[in-house]
Amino acid sequence: MKGVIVAAGYGSRFLPVTRVVPKELLPIVDRPALDWIVQEMVDAGVRDILVISSRRKRAIEDWFDRDPELEAALAHKPAMLERIAPPDVRVQVVRQQEMRGTGHALLLARTFAGEDPVVVAFPDDLFTGGNCTAELVALHERTGCSVLAAAEIDGDVSRYGVLETVERADGALGVRRIVEKPAPGEEPSRLVSYGRYLYTPAIFAELARGLEAHGEGEFFPADAIGALGERGEVVAAVVKSVRRDTGQPLDYLQTVVDLALEHPEVGAPFAAWLRERARDL
Repeated sequence: MKGVIVAAGYGSRFLPVTRVVPKELLPIVDRPALDWIVQEMVDAGVRDILVISSRRKRAIEDWFDRDPELEAALAHKPAMLERIAPPDVRVQVVRQQEMRGTGHALLLARTFAGEDPVVVAFPDDLFTGGNCTAELVALHERTGCSVLAAAEIDGDVSRYGVLETVERADGALGVRRIVEKPAPGEEPSRLVSYGRYLYTPAIFAELARGLEAHGEGEFFPADAIGALGERGEVVAAVVKSVRRDTGQPLDYLQTVVDLALEHPEVGAPFAAWLRERARDL
């Protein structure tokens, strides 16, 4: 099993800061979103990760580099030294030369993946209260299929890719297709897909066919997933992990507050300050 993190986008909702700081490196308390995802993959047994970046994001490459001078300066502070130690994983970074959508970006991972399945993560989505990657891997090992992380939404689903599903003989929930951002009343279910995907190598042939037929402009993987779904090769994992959204400024701030309250060092004093501050609102 290998991992792919798609981190090539402009981060336009967070301008002007993302002109110089990749959105994936904005702090979630004391760690960037990118680090949360790498650790999730490592904890699930993934040891080879490809990060798809772009020319404006050299800081992502720096994040995975060693810093001997800083390590020497912290030699007498083992706890702090441990916090900056690189994870036990092999990381490669490749640049998406053209901003042509996530389907185009995923095709850059074809050689890296080889004959292995890949877990694909988008840093807009963090998961806590469990390991989402591990949940997908477990279902893949049971079914041999590509797996989409999914959750049932009570409210408006028009922001999401909504799944058309079918019950399978093995008890898994098959996915026929993804309907992207359906109009109200046209959604095939209340089950939406987001944040984590596990693809078998078969996805790459479908992506290549789709990109060739698509022509210019941004290209997304929904049709490729649908092609596999029609063959019965995609299932949904209704995950137990809790999704935390960092894709828009308000969502990002809410996630930072939630995770700060859970932080072992700053959680309690931050909660006390927050209660005091709330009296003035």
